[in-house]
Amino acid sequence: MGFLRVIRKWALRDKMPIREIARRTGVSRNTIKKYLRAGIVEPEFQRPDRPSKLDPYAEKLTAWLLSEQRKTRKERRT
Repeated sequence: MGFLRVIRKWALRDKMPIREIARRTGVSRNTIKKYLRAGIVEPEFQRPDRPSKLDPYAEKLTAWLLSEQRKTRKERRT
């Protein structure tokens, strides 16, 4: 469930005060008012596609995990 969806549900359906919503979420009252006024569902963040640092090792890691999964509980590494 999305963050803004919860805020909108508490404010509109449950008639919870903005101050109580701010206390529960840890977000300022001004930000909650802005979210309720805007009527947006979820904020859209533009994230560039970045390769992970683990991408070169992904195949090796999945092979290790599969081999560990097949072992008994006491033989597995933690």
